[in-house]
Amino acid sequence: MTDARQRERAEQFKRLHDRSKLLILPNVWDVVSARAFEELGFPALATSSAGVAAVLGYADGQLISRGEMVEMARRIAAALSIPLTADMESGYEAVAETVREILAAGVVGVNLEDGRPDEKAIVPTSEQVERIREARATADQVGVPLFINARVDVYLAGVGEPRERLPMALERGRAYVAAGADGVFVPGVVDRDTIAELARGIPAPLNVLAGPRSPTPAELAALGVARVSLGSGMHRATLSHAQKLAQSLLAGGGFEFLEGNISHAEVNQLLRARPAR
Repeated sequence: MTDARQRERAEQFKRLHDRSKLLILPNVWDVVSARAFEELGFPALATSSAGVAAVLGYADGQLISRGEMVEMARRIAAALSIPLTADMESGYEAVAETVREILAAGVVGVNLEDGRPDEKAIVPTSEQVERIREARATADQVGVPLFINARVDVYLAGVGEPRERLPMALERGRAYVAAGADGVFVPGVVDRDTIAELARGIPAPLNVLAGPRSPTPAELAALGVARVSLGSGMHRATLSHAQKLAQSLLAGGGFEFLEGNISHAEVNQLLRARPAR
């Protein structure tokens, strides 16, 4: 991808967060899932770190290497004509190197979480602020306006008492924006009043994680949310569906479920139709 094309996609991706329409990202886990969702008309896509890790045989929690995560993102970005943002967990040990590699892979956005992958805890705010500053400075040096989505894991990790989490999330979100983040991702929140407070109190586009108890897309947009991610939800839903079909075979069922699916030729066509490089 030329530098000009990547910058254009990065700017396009940033515009999708202007709240004129809720940006829904059905996180993908490999090239064919990405191509299938692109063909449906999504204006941008995101990778699922948990989904990518699972495809390559790792449990979630930054057990997959940075190189393997970046390589999958590179493959996906190369197959798309729309912007791709990558979930890079906590950014690994050297955030600057992670940013350089992900930009070289053709990606235009990155998630950086403040949770510790090996425990139910979060890093000190000052430490995460420095990592975000480092990521911003590196992207500026490369010359691509990378969309840094700073993840606040206060709710997801269950940090502190419930009454303490909203002020803690607001404080962190504001600090991350001041450090150079373009957006703030607060997964684990489903309460409407809390979501509205976060959207009002954080001076950047708010990203939440969809779940079965989440408000509807229309409600999230009305609450001020700019972006909603599905995380590993689509990958797990796909795996669950496949398990149910396989279970029916074990129970003596027939092959009727093979009717009406995407055809072999259609899958091949998805993978043959690549954007011009």
